[in-house]
Amino acid sequence: MDTYNSIQEIRKVISSIKSEGKTVAFVPTMGALHEGHLSLMRIAQKEADVVVVSIYVNPEQFGPNEDYDSYPRTLDSDLEKCRKEGVDLVFAPDDKIIYGSGNKYLNIGISELNIHMDGGSRPGFFEGILLVVNKLFNIIKPDVAVFGQKDAQQYRILNQMVDEFNHDVKMVMGPIVRANDGLALSSRNAYLSDEERTIAPGLYRSLQYIIKQIQDGVKEPGLLLKHQISELEAKGFKNDYLNVFVYQTMQPAETLKSGEKYILAGAAYLGKTRLIDNIIFEI
Repeated sequence: MDTYNSIQEIRKVISSIKSEGKTVAFVPTMGALHEGHLSLMRIAQKEADVVVVSIYVNPEQFGPNEDYDSYPRTLDSDLEKCRKEGVDLVFAPDDKIIYGSGNKYLNIGISELNIHMDGGSRPGFFEGILLVVNKLFNIIKPDVAVFGQKDAQQYRILNQMVDEFNHDVKMVMGPIVRANDGLALSSRNAYLSDEERTIAPGLYRSLQYIIKQIQDGVKEPGLLLKHQISELEAKGFKNDYLNVFVYQTMQPAETLKSGEKYILAGAAYLGKTRLIDNIIFEI
Protein backbone atom coordinates (compact mmCIF):
# COMPACT_ATOMS: atom_id res chain seq x y z
CA MET A 1 0.00 0.00 0.00
CA ASP A 2 1.30 3.45 -0.94
CA THR A 3 0.34 6.73 0.72
CA TYR A 4 0.40 10.11 -1.01
CA ASN A 5 -0.35 13.68 0.03
CA SER A 6 0.50 15.31 -3.30
CA ILE A 7 -2.21 15.81 -5.91
CA GLN A 8 0.32 15.58 -8.73
CA GLU A 9 1.79 12.31 -7.44
CA ILE A 10 -1.49 10.47 -6.90
CA ARG A 11 -2.82 11.70 -10.26
CA LYS A 12 0.29 10.31 -11.94
CA VAL A 13 -0.08 6.93 -10.22
CA ILE A 14 -3.79 6.63 -10.99
CA SER A 15 -3.22 7.67 -14.60
CA SER A 16 -0.66 4.86 -14.90
CA ILE A 17 -3.10 2.37 -13.35
CA LYS A 18 -5.86 3.37 -15.76
CA SER A 19 -3.49 3.16 -18.73
CA GLU A 20 -3.24 -0.55 -17.92
CA GLY A 21 -7.01 -0.87 -18.31
CA LYS A 22 -7.67 -1.21 -14.58
CA THR A 23 -10.65 0.34 -12.82
CA VAL A 24 -10.50 2.44 -9.66
CA ALA A 25 -12.90 2.47 -6.71
CA PHE A 26 -12.74 5.36 -4.24
CA VAL A 27 -13.76 5.53 -0.56
CA PRO A 28 -13.57 9.09 0.86
CA THR A 29 -13.22 9.25 4.66
CA MET A 30 -12.30 11.66 7.42
CA GLY A 31 -10.25 9.00 9.18
CA ALA A 32 -10.90 7.64 12.68
CA LEU A 33 -11.74 4.48 10.77
CA HIS A 34 -14.11 1.87 12.17
CA GLU A 35 -15.81 -1.26 10.87
CA GLY A 36 -18.31 0.83 8.90
CA HIS A 37 -15.52 2.37 6.85
CA LEU A 38 -13.82 -1.00 6.43
CA SER A 39 -17.05 -2.49 5.07
CA LEU A 40 -17.07 0.20 2.37
CA MET A 41 -13.50 -0.75 1.43
CA ARG A 42 -14.60 -4.37 1.02
CA ILE A 43 -17.44 -3.28 -1.24
CA ALA A 44 -14.97 -1.18 -3.24
CA GLN A 45 -12.73 -4.21 -3.75
CA LYS A 46 -15.65 -6.04 -5.38
CA GLU A 47 -16.42 -3.08 -7.63
CA ALA A 48 -12.99 -2.34 -9.14
CA ASP A 49 -9.42 -3.52 -9.61
CA VAL A 50 -7.78 -0.88 -7.42
CA VAL A 51 -9.07 0.73 -4.20
CA VAL A 52 -8.16 4.29 -3.21
CA VAL A 53 -9.06 5.66 0.23
CA SER A 54 -8.78 9.32 1.17
CA ILE A 55 -8.20 10.41 4.78
CA TYR A 56 -8.91 14.09 5.24
CA VAL A 57 -10.80 16.04 7.93
CA ASN A 58 -12.53 18.65 5.79
CA PRO A 59 -12.82 22.00 7.61
CA GLU A 60 -15.41 23.31 5.16
CA GLN A 61 -18.12 20.98 6.48
CA PHE A 62 -17.80 22.03 10.12
CA GLY A 63 -19.71 24.97 11.59
CA PRO A 64 -18.04 27.54 13.88
CA ASN A 65 -19.29 25.81 17.06
CA GLU A 66 -18.75 22.22 15.93
CA ASP A 67 -16.05 19.70 16.71
CA TYR A 68 -13.45 20.32 13.98
CA ASP A 69 -10.60 20.85 16.45
CA SER A 70 -11.51 17.85 18.60
CA TYR A 71 -12.51 15.48 15.78
CA PRO A 72 -10.46 12.28 16.25
CA ARG A 73 -7.35 12.14 14.08
CA THR A 74 -5.71 8.71 14.12
CA LEU A 75 -3.70 8.57 10.93
CA ASP A 76 -1.21 5.87 11.94
CA SER A 77 -3.87 3.39 13.04
CA ASP A 78 -6.03 4.35 10.04
CA LEU A 79 -3.19 3.50 7.66
CA GLU A 80 -2.68 0.16 9.38
CA LYS A 81 -6.38 -0.67 9.01
CA CYS A 82 -6.26 0.26 5.33
CA ARG A 83 -3.20 -1.94 4.89
CA LYS A 84 -4.93 -4.91 6.54
CA GLU A 85 -7.95 -4.45 4.29
CA GLY A 86 -5.81 -4.60 1.17
CA VAL A 87 -6.29 -0.97 0.13
CA ASP A 88 -3.95 -0.09 -2.73
CA LEU A 89 -3.54 3.68 -2.37
CA VAL A 90 -4.24 6.22 0.38
CA PHE A 91 -4.54 9.93 -0.31
CA ALA A 92 -3.91 11.90 2.89
CA PRO A 93 -3.59 15.60 2.00
CA ASP A 94 -3.57 18.64 4.27
CA ASP A 95 -5.67 21.80 4.02
CA LYS A 96 -3.13 23.66 1.88
CA ILE A 97 -3.01 20.79 -0.61
CA ILE A 98 -6.80 20.70 -0.94
CA TYR A 99 -7.73 24.37 -0.68
CA GLY A 100 -4.49 26.24 -1.31
CA SER A 101 -3.29 29.18 0.75
CA GLY A 102 -4.87 31.99 -1.26
CA ASN A 103 -8.41 33.32 -1.58
CA LYS A 104 -11.28 31.06 -2.65
CA TYR A 105 -13.79 32.70 -4.96
CA LEU A 106 -16.08 29.79 -5.81
CA ASN A 107 -18.53 27.70 -3.82
CA ILE A 108 -21.25 25.19 -4.63
CA GLY A 109 -24.87 25.98 -3.78
CA ILE A 110 -27.69 23.51 -3.11
CA SER A 111 -31.45 23.88 -3.57
CA GLU A 112 -34.18 21.96 -1.71
CA LEU A 113 -32.24 18.81 -0.88
CA ASN A 114 -30.47 20.39 2.13
CA ILE A 115 -33.36 22.25 3.78
CA HIS A 116 -34.24 19.52 6.27
CA MET A 117 -32.44 16.78 8.21
CA ASP A 118 -28.71 17.42 8.68
CA GLY A 119 -28.79 20.28 6.19
CA GLY A 120 -31.36 22.10 8.30
CA SER A 121 -29.42 21.53 11.51
CA ARG A 122 -25.95 22.26 10.14
CA PRO A 123 -25.94 25.27 7.78
CA GLY A 124 -23.17 25.02 5.20
CA PHE A 125 -22.53 21.35 6.01
CA PHE A 126 -23.46 19.88 2.65
CA GLU A 127 -22.00 22.78 0.69
CA GLY A 128 -18.68 21.90 2.36
CA ILE A 129 -19.10 18.23 1.51
CA LEU A 130 -19.95 18.96 -2.13
CA LEU A 131 -16.91 21.21 -2.39
CA VAL A 132 -14.43 18.63 -1.10
CA VAL A 133 -15.94 15.60 -2.86
CA ASN A 134 -16.07 17.50 -6.14
CA LYS A 135 -12.36 18.24 -5.65
CA LEU A 136 -11.57 14.65 -4.71
CA PHE A 137 -13.45 13.29 -7.72
CA ASN A 138 -11.46 15.64 -9.97
CA ILE A 139 -8.20 14.49 -8.36
CA ILE A 140 -8.84 10.72 -8.17
CA LYS A 141 -11.14 10.37 -11.18
CA PRO A 142 -12.65 7.14 -9.82
CA ASP A 143 -14.77 4.75 -11.82
CA VAL A 144 -16.73 3.89 -8.66
CA ALA A 145 -17.28 5.78 -5.40
CA VAL A 146 -18.58 4.07 -2.26
CA PHE A 147 -20.42 5.88 0.54
CA GLY A 148 -22.35 4.66 3.58
CA GLN A 149 -26.11 4.71 4.11
CA LYS A 150 -25.71 6.23 7.59
CA ASP A 151 -25.12 9.50 5.75
CA ALA A 152 -28.06 8.96 3.40
CA GLN A 153 -28.80 12.64 2.80
CA GLN A 154 -25.15 13.13 1.88
CA TYR A 155 -25.40 10.23 -0.58
CA ARG A 156 -28.56 11.65 -2.14
CA ILE A 157 -26.98 15.10 -2.59
CA LEU A 158 -23.71 13.70 -3.93
CA ASN A 159 -25.61 11.50 -6.36
CA GLN A 160 -27.34 14.64 -7.62
CA MET A 161 -23.95 16.32 -7.98
CA VAL A 162 -22.68 13.39 -10.06
CA ASP A 163 -25.72 13.66 -12.34
CA GLU A 164 -25.75 17.44 -12.72
CA PHE A 165 -21.97 17.95 -12.96
CA ASN A 166 -21.54 14.96 -15.29
CA HIS A 167 -18.97 13.13 -13.19
CA ASP A 168 -18.18 9.83 -14.89
CA VAL A 169 -18.45 7.78 -11.71
CA LYS A 170 -20.74 5.01 -10.51
CA MET A 171 -22.15 5.71 -7.03
CA VAL A 172 -22.57 2.79 -4.61
CA MET A 173 -24.27 2.92 -1.20
CA GLY A 174 -23.00 0.54 1.49
CA PRO A 175 -25.40 -0.55 4.28
CA ILE A 176 -25.19 0.79 7.81
CA VAL A 177 -22.89 -1.28 10.02
CA ARG A 178 -24.12 -1.62 13.58
CA ALA A 179 -22.81 -2.74 16.94
CA ASN A 180 -24.42 -5.84 18.44
CA ASP A 181 -26.97 -3.67 20.26
CA GLY A 182 -27.99 -1.83 17.07
CA LEU A 183 -26.06 1.42 17.44
CA ALA A 184 -24.89 2.68 14.06
CA LEU A 185 -21.10 2.82 14.04
CA SER A 186 -19.65 6.32 13.92
CA SER A 187 -16.31 7.95 14.67
CA ARG A 188 -18.16 10.28 17.03
CA ASN A 189 -19.34 7.37 19.19
CA ALA A 190 -15.96 7.72 20.89
CA TYR A 191 -17.35 10.83 22.58
CA LEU A 192 -20.00 8.81 24.48
CA SER A 193 -19.53 8.10 28.17
CA ASP A 194 -20.11 4.52 29.37
CA GLU A 195 -23.60 5.43 30.58
CA GLU A 196 -24.47 7.24 27.36
CA ARG A 197 -23.23 4.29 25.33
CA THR A 198 -25.81 2.03 27.00
CA ILE A 199 -28.59 4.52 26.16
CA ALA A 200 -27.46 5.31 22.60
CA PRO A 201 -29.11 2.32 20.82
CA GLY A 202 -32.48 3.79 21.82
CA LEU A 203 -32.49 5.95 18.69
CA TYR A 204 -32.38 2.91 16.42
CA ARG A 205 -35.00 1.13 18.52
CA SER A 206 -37.33 4.08 18.00
CA LEU A 207 -36.77 3.90 14.25
CA GLN A 208 -37.50 0.18 14.30
CA TYR A 209 -40.73 0.75 16.25
CA ILE A 210 -41.89 3.43 13.82
CA ILE A 211 -41.11 1.26 10.79
CA LYS A 212 -43.07 -1.63 12.32
CA GLN A 213 -46.12 0.61 12.70
CA ILE A 214 -45.78 1.83 9.12
CA GLN A 215 -45.49 -1.76 7.89
CA ASP A 216 -48.65 -2.53 9.85
CA GLY A 217 -50.56 0.14 7.95
CA VAL A 218 -49.87 3.59 9.44
CA LYS A 219 -49.94 6.09 6.55
CA GLU A 220 -49.85 9.35 8.54
CA PRO A 221 -46.98 8.93 11.02
CA GLY A 222 -47.08 12.40 12.60
CA LEU A 223 -48.48 11.38 16.01
CA LEU A 224 -46.31 8.28 16.06
CA LEU A 225 -43.21 10.42 15.51
CA LYS A 226 -44.19 12.88 18.27
CA HIS A 227 -44.68 10.01 20.69
CA GLN A 228 -41.25 8.55 19.92
CA ILE A 229 -39.61 11.95 20.31
CA SER A 230 -41.13 12.15 23.80
CA GLU A 231 -39.92 8.63 24.57
CA LEU A 232 -36.37 9.46 23.47
CA GLU A 233 -36.29 12.67 25.48
CA ALA A 234 -37.47 10.76 28.55
CA LYS A 235 -34.43 8.49 28.12
CA GLY A 236 -32.05 11.44 28.03
CA PHE A 237 -31.84 12.30 24.33
CA LYS A 238 -32.18 15.86 23.10
CA ASN A 239 -34.05 15.65 19.80
CA ASP A 240 -32.69 17.35 16.71
CA TYR A 241 -35.07 15.83 14.17
CA LEU A 242 -37.11 12.67 13.72
CA ASN A 243 -39.28 12.42 10.65
CA VAL A 244 -40.14 10.59 7.45
CA PHE A 245 -38.84 12.24 4.28
CA VAL A 246 -39.45 11.58 0.59
CA TYR A 247 -36.13 10.17 -0.58
CA GLN A 248 -36.11 11.89 -3.97
CA THR A 249 -36.70 15.40 -2.62
CA MET A 250 -35.60 15.08 1.05
CA GLN A 251 -38.84 16.85 2.02
CA PRO A 252 -41.04 15.80 4.98
CA ALA A 253 -43.85 13.37 4.15
CA GLU A 254 -47.14 13.83 6.01
CA THR A 255 -49.00 11.06 4.18
CA LEU A 256 -47.23 7.96 2.86
CA LYS A 257 -48.13 6.78 -0.62
CA SER A 258 -47.71 3.41 -2.32
CA GLY A 259 -44.81 3.17 -4.73
CA GLU A 260 -42.84 6.01 -3.10
CA LYS A 261 -39.37 5.67 -1.60
CA TYR A 262 -38.89 7.20 1.84
CA ILE A 263 -36.24 7.66 4.49
CA LEU A 264 -37.08 7.53 8.17
CA ALA A 265 -34.29 9.57 9.70
CA GLY A 266 -33.41 10.79 13.16
CA ALA A 267 -30.71 12.82 14.86
CA ALA A 268 -30.40 13.43 18.58
CA TYR A 269 -27.86 14.60 21.11
CA LEU A 270 -26.80 12.38 23.95
CA GLY A 271 -24.67 14.55 26.17
CA LYS A 272 -22.32 16.30 23.75
CA THR A 273 -22.54 13.56 21.12
CA ARG A 274 -24.78 13.96 18.09
CA LEU A 275 -26.09 10.62 16.84
CA ILE A 276 -27.74 10.04 13.47
CA ASP A 277 -29.49 7.01 12.01
CA ASN A 278 -31.97 6.12 9.30
CA ILE A 279 -33.96 3.40 7.57
CA ILE A 280 -34.75 3.62 3.84
CA PHE A 281 -38.03 1.96 2.83
CA GLU A 282 -40.78 1.81 0.24
CA ILE A 283 -44.51 1.44 0.76
